[in-house]
Amino acid sequence: MAYRYGKRKQNMLLPQCIEDYVAENHPVRVYDAFVDALDFGALGIELDEEKVGNAEYDPRAMMKLLVYGYSYGVRSSRKLERETHNNLAFVWLMGGLKPDHKTIAEFRRRNRGALKKVLRQCAGVCLKLGLIAGNALFVDGTKVRANAGRSQTHDQAWYEGLLREVEDRIERLVEEGEADDEGEEGEESWVDTDSELRKAESLKSRVEEVLKCFEETGRKAINLTDPDCALMHGVQGSHASYNLQNVVDDRHGLIVHTEPVGESSDVNQFARQIGQANEVLGKRCRVACGDAGYADTEELGKIDSQGIKVVVPSQRQALHEEEGPFGKSRFRYEKEEDCYRCPAGKRLDYVGTDRRTGKRHYRVGDKKICRGCEHYGGCTNSKKGRKIIRLPQEELKQRLEEQYEASPEVYARRKKRVEHPFGHIKRNLGVNAFLLRGRSGVAAESSLLTTCFNLARMMTIMGVGRLIEKLGEFRVLEAV
Repeated sequence: MAYRYGKRKQNMLLPQCIEDYVAENHPVRVYDAFVDALDFGALGIELDEEKVGNAEYDPRAMMKLLVYGYSYGVRSSRKLERETHNNLAFVWLMGGLKPDHKTIAEFRRRNRGALKKVLRQCAGVCLKLGLIAGNALFVDGTKVRANAGRSQTHDQAWYEGLLREVEDRIERLVEEGEADDEGEEGEESWVDTDSELRKAESLKSRVEEVLKCFEETGRKAINLTDPDCALMHGVQGSHASYNLQNVVDDRHGLIVHTEPVGESSDVNQFARQIGQANEVLGKRCRVACGDAGYADTEELGKIDSQGIKVVVPSQRQALHEEEGPFGKSRFRYEKEEDCYRCPAGKRLDYVGTDRRTGKRHYRVGDKKICRGCEHYGGCTNSKKGRKIIRLPQEELKQRLEEQYEASPEVYARRKKRVEHPFGHIKRNLGVNAFLLRGRSGVAAESSLLTTCFNLARMMTIMGVGRLIEKLGEFRVLEAV
C-alpha cells in the first residue's frame, strides 16, 4: 500500500478566514457562547466600548482564554500564551489576539474577585436550563496542595525568633549605610544596601502579618509562603494544602457551590456549605447529604432546624459497627423522671453536668447494685458502676441516625455524584496543586475549575449544538 506524505510548503494550508478554523460543533464554541452570556457587571468587570487611553485586551477575550485553557488543563500563563500561537481552537477563540504571559497573569491576578463569581453565574445558567433541580444536595471535600512548601509551616515561637533576626539585620544595614555615606562622601557608591534593606523590610512586614494572624485565629502553625493554607494529611502524605469543598446537585451531578477552606477537617463545614449553596439556588433544598466526616450533631442541627432533611451517618454507622448487648442504645431513657434503665431494669440517675461540654452524666445510685449484677464485667468493669453520658442534643442525634438508616438510596447516590467532579479535576485536568496563593487566588482557581467541569457535563447532557443555541438565547434576552 502506498504511503501518504505531508507537504509542509503547500499553499493555503489554513482557511483564509479564522472563523473556518473550527467546525460548527467544536466544543470551543460552547466556551465562547458561555462567556458571552456572562453578566460582567455582576462579576465586577467594567465593559466600556467608548473607553479612551492606552488600548488593552477585551476582558471577554481574556476570560474566554482562562476558562477554555483551564478546561483542558492549560493553566500557567506561559502555556496559555503558547496556545494562542499554536492551537487553532485558541486562535479562533481569541480572534487572532496573542496576549503575552505577563498580560494573562496580570488579568488573572487583578480579577480574582470576578473569577470567584463565575461558578455562581454558571449555576444560574444551569438553573435556567433545568439542569439543576436543587432538591437534594451532596457535599464533600478533597485535599489539593497549595503553592507552598510544607517546610515553610512554623509555630508562633519560630516567627517571633525570625522577627528578632530580621529587625537586627535591618538595624545593621542602616548602620552600614550610614557608615558608607560618611566614608564615601562625594563619591559614587558601589554597595547596593537599599535593595537588601527593602527585602528585609518586606520580610518583616510578612512576619508581622503572620504573627497578627496567630492572635486573630488561634492557629498553632502558619505557612510563611501562603498563610491561608494549612498542613493537611492525605493519601500521599502531609502537605501545605487547601480543603476544597464542593456542593453538587443530585439531578445531573452539576456543581452548585465551591469553596477552598484552610481547615483539614470537614466537621465544621456542613451548615456553611449547604447554606451558601441554597443562596445560589435562591431556595432551600429538601435533602442535604454528606459523609461521616461531617457528623457533628450541633453543626447538622443548623440545617435540620431549617426543615431540611439531613442524611449524614454517624461514625459508628459509617464503620458498620454493631452495638453490643450493653451499648448505649440498649439503655432506655425515661424523660419524665430524667433517668436511664439498663437492660437488667436497674435505674441510672442524673449525677451532674460537664460545664464545658454540657454533657449530662448518669449512674446507678448504689455501686453495689452494678457489682452484684450478673452482667458485671460485660456491661462495665468500673468499681463505681456503669455510667451513661447524654449529649445536649441526644434526641436530635438519634433522629439523624434514624434518618440515615431510612435513606440508603440517597446516600448511595452521594458517592457517584460528589466524587465525579474531584476525579475530573484531579485526573482529567491534572490538577495536583493550585497555582495562585492566598484564599482569594485559590477561590478564583476553584471557581474556574468547577465551572469547567459543569460545562463539560452540560455538553454531555445537552450536546454541543443545542447548548450553544440555548446560551445564545440568554445573550439575546440580556441584550433586550
